[in-house]
Amino acid sequence: MTDVSLGMPQLPAPDYPADVRARLEADAKEVVARYPDSRSALLPLLHLVQSEEGHVTRTGMRFCAEVLGLTTAEVTAVATFYTMYRRKPSGDYQVGVCTNTLCAVMGGDAIFEELKEHLGVGNDETTEDGKVTLEHIECNAACDFAPVVMVNWEFFDNQTPQSAKRLVDDLRAGRPVEPTRGAPLCTYKDTARILAGFPDERPGAVEATGGAGPASLVGLRLAKGETAPARVVSPRTGTPHDEAPAGPSGLSPAEHQSSHDAPQRTAQSDPAHPADPATEEGE
Repeated sequence: MTDVSLGMPQLPAPDYPADVRARLEADAKEVVARYPDSRSALLPLLHLVQSEEGHVTRTGMRFCAEVLGLTTAEVTAVATFYTMYRRKPSGDYQVGVCTNTLCAVMGGDAIFEELKEHLGVGNDETTEDGKVTLEHIECNAACDFAPVVMVNWEFFDNQTPQSAKRLVDDLRAGRPVEPTRGAPLCTYKDTARILAGFPDERPGAVEATGGAGPASLVGLRLAKGETAPARVVSPRTGTPHDEAPAGPSGLSPAEHQSSHDAPQRTAQSDPAHPADPATEEGE
């Protein structure tokens, strides 16, 4: 008969060192003051403790519970529900590859498989040097720029397996990496602090923004009642009608094409590889 040992019950989580606790309590007080009900501050407080160690530890959950007057079970239920809270040590750079439908068919699945082999890690695993944690993301909310890779929630658009591998190599080597759009890149801990609601004090970071793609902007203009000009959709292998006159909305027919109808180049990290739509079988 197999001997099954249940082991000793888990001891209470240790507290932070006194200096760390005092600093976090000052920050937590500022966060809690934003809400009429203190328990509403739990999500940003979890980001705050994540910024301390790079993931949400048992000590971090104990801290949140004590500050908000909750049980550790209540805090744990929230921390384990959302995937944005890491439950184990992670890298300085969280590399998320969108593998939802559109990104997948545009090459996201291939990118994810190439990165797993290139980095020698699986989903939700971290490289030995502690630099990169790789995970697949269900949707990066950037379908106009598929396939999309995000690093610490900053966009790297129109990627290819080659550009994605260069991207992670640059991250691991400490070379400068610029997102396609949005704020400059920072570490995962710094990102967590910003998500907790504290200002990003880096020069130019607040002014930087991530714009929507042409297809999204057209939809917005149509929703506002602007009339779009009639157009003929080009075949996927065709040439955009750049010469067509602009319509009443001020947009040319070419501007109404999505990034998958109109050939575009990939992100600046891969200028030598145009992201032209692949010819489908039978075309």
